[in-house]
Amino acid sequence: MTYVQVSTASCFARHTAVSGLVLALGLANPVWAQTQTRDNGAPVGDNQNSQVAGQHGPVLLQDVHLIQKLQRFDRERVPERVVHARGSGAHGVFEATEDVSALTRAAVFVKGTQTPVFVRFSTVIHGNHSPETVRDPRGFATKFYTSEGNWDLVGNNLPVFFIRDAIKFPDMVHSLKPAPDSNLQDPNRFFDFFSHVPEATHMVTRVYSDYGIPRNYRQMDGNSVHAYKWVNTQGQYAYVKFHWKSRQGEQNLTSKEAEAIQAKDFNHASRDLIDAIKRQDFPKWDLYVQVLKPEQLAGFDFDPLDATKVWTGVAERKVGTMTLNRNPDNVFQETEQSAFAPSNLVPGIEPSEDRLLQGRVFSYADTQMHRVGANALQLPINQPRVAVHSHNQDGALNSGKRTGTVNYEPSRLINIRDQAEFKSSRLPLAGTTQQAAIGKPLNFRQAGEFYRSLSETEQKNLIANLAGDLGQVKHMEVRDIMLSYFFKADANYGKALARAMKADISAIEQRAAQLVD
Repeated sequence: MTYVQVSTASCFARHTAVSGLVLALGLANPVWAQTQTRDNGAPVGDNQNSQVAGQHGPVLLQDVHLIQKLQRFDRERVPERVVHARGSGAHGVFEATEDVSALTRAAVFVKGTQTPVFVRFSTVIHGNHSPETVRDPRGFATKFYTSEGNWDLVGNNLPVFFIRDAIKFPDMVHSLKPAPDSNLQDPNRFFDFFSHVPEATHMVTRVYSDYGIPRNYRQMDGNSVHAYKWVNTQGQYAYVKFHWKSRQGEQNLTSKEAEAIQAKDFNHASRDLIDAIKRQDFPKWDLYVQVLKPEQLAGFDFDPLDATKVWTGVAERKVGTMTLNRNPDNVFQETEQSAFAPSNLVPGIEPSEDRLLQGRVFSYADTQMHRVGANALQLPINQPRVAVHSHNQDGALNSGKRTGTVNYEPSRLINIRDQAEFKSSRLPLAGTTQQAAIGKPLNFRQAGEFYRSLSETEQKNLIANLAGDLGQVKHMEVRDIMLSYFFKADANYGKALARAMKADISAIEQRAAQLVD
């Protein structure tokens, strides 16, 4: 915040004038406006949108406010993960089963190739020893030890996310974490935040459905959430989303079932995974992809690179199968020291212009450097199965074997150099740099589509789950704004929830009528 020195008299006069205005408007407990700043005291011009290269372009590294927010957020906890702290892992193998060479040059997808993997499942918000029965997205992170380096596919069980721009990620997690003054998670806080983020309606609906508590890690799907790029040997690219389909079937828990399990075992999901592998009932997932050509993006009435959206109507294609067949020998050395980051990419796979993914490409790797260390990728669980030739050096806990006098490039003394065939694909750009919301938000429709896809029992569970937390919200405007979002998604959804909350349905309907999808 910024401070301006003024006289006592002027302060009093200003306070009196503003107080009179507040009383005249009938406002109680006013919140005084103060200018947000970066840590160096400079005022923030836009805390809602990252700087991007044109309407559809990537996020710019020059956005120092975005970078500082993510850097500071990544370093809030030592050494436990800020998010995804509670996790369980297993080793296995991925086998590519389809020929997709026309779409990607990635060696991991050459038909018949078997690639070792390590998978870490997790909950998101609460700490390392929290129950595995909480209502929360589940992380589904897969490290592929490919012949061209490690590729990390870092996703969730649900196919969408709460926000579409990484600049809001620290704020979102802060609202969902326990309050700083009480250390208690509080619906008043996170619904206050979501009342300003209408695009979260889709994800909130999914989290409060039975899908918000998977039965265990084996019986849940995984999703990349983001679109990536597949690039072929000609440098041509297509956009792709990944979907792990559980061969065990997708199963979830009702709130009552979760309560009963938690009363007896708060490690149930980890125990289930460990025991299944011990008895050689190895869990399997088939990997499916959806693919869009660049020219197809404009044909949607929403932005396909928006992480709050699913690609409705785009066919899925199976490309391989993953089997988990070995438990860790040491949970700390493997599961906890495993370091996943969307920036760990291989030739043939690149990030898309998804604004949330662009921030994660920086944030996750930065987090792991802080949490595990600059040399995290030298640890056995993270080390590539291929030789590393890098001039990155030194740092704490460096166990590398680098020798010689040359630690720079280019050099005529050693033959280590870049190769043009591995250059990134070329993205056409137009327009100017900007900080603005996306052009086609379509905040509510897919939330309604998901609600209508649920069975009658699942719909009733969703209403009960959501009413239980939303009913704790004391700020009536926050409550009514959230109800109007759900009403806008689907009128029956909104009415059922409003009745459960004993809210004025006609007033909620009027609010919803003013919203633009």
